Amino acid sequence: MAGFTAADVKALREKTGAGMMDAKKALEQTGGDIEAAVDALRAKGLATAAKKSSRTAAEGLVGVAVEGTRGVAVEVNSETDFVAKNDQFQDFVRKVTQVALAEGSDNVEAIKAAAYPDGGTVADRLTENVATIGENQQVRRIKSVSVNQGVVVPYIHNAAATGLGKIGVLVALESSADKAALEALGKQLAMHIAAAFPQALDANGLDPEVIERERQVAKDKALADAEKDGKTIAPDILEKRLDGAVKKFAKENALLSQVFVIDNKTPISDVVAKAGKDAGAEITLKDYVRFQLGEGIEKEETDFAAEVAAAVKG
Repeated sequence: MAGFTAADVKALREKTGAGMMDAKKALEQTGGDIEAAVDALRAKGLATAAKKSSRTAAEGLVGVAVEGTRGVAVEVNSETDFVAKNDQFQDFVRKVTQVALAEGSDNVEAIKAAAYPDGGTVADRLTENVATIGENQQVRRIKSVSVNQGVVVPYIHNAAATGLGKIGVLVALESSADKAALEALGKQLAMHIAAAFPQALDANGLDPEVIERERQVAKDKALADAEKDGKTIAPDILEKRLDGAVKKFAKENALLSQVFVIDNKTPISDVVAKAGKDAGAEITLKDYVRFQLGEGIEKEETDFAAEVAAAVKG
């Protein structure tokens, strides 16, 4: 690289948010002058990504794809729901999902470094999308599931396009049972998962920090209620109440112990067991994925009227 080094390319990418090849070409054109390269990229509309990357991206789409006994879910965020309806953005989410499925990796950075079907890398195309569409966009998370024998069933709740929506679910069923029967069961379980929002497959998979928080909430409530009634709670009685509260929470939030939303009475574990009995082969609900767009992201709350007033005064 005459006139510049790999470190210069890296620095220019970090400064502008441009893709690797765009940064390299800009440095070639400017003889290695980084500031001139920044201006060259700005002129091409490729240096806008860094500025926009600080804006909250909580909209977008979840993509799901299945091939054989493997499936993957990918969440790609944008700033507004308007962009989620953009054909270019939808095409990007769909292709990134296929890349993730082919690569078999849940590592976002690895997928961003992977080859994009239309040339360059996923990261290069992401940067180009930011520049051309005009909003910050992020590949946020990826999760794959697979079975040795059986099916992985995809489901999109309120699909925006084929394989794309705001809630994406995958259900992995391990079994030698008839695939049509497994697909039907998987579809019902996926709809339940979309509606019931389980936090783990079983109680052992629940986050210990979440369990401890629930225990503390139950303790605070029990003590507050006792104080309000002018009573005290013996330590052993309090401990039993806390154990009961935690067990109730685990039952309601672990998928296998949740009550099936379709009949509102049967635990999911029993639903799966009965389906296996009917199919003549054991069925194991091995894993699942539930991605809901933007969950866990704190959206920026803006007061448009206040912004206009401030602009007028300023």
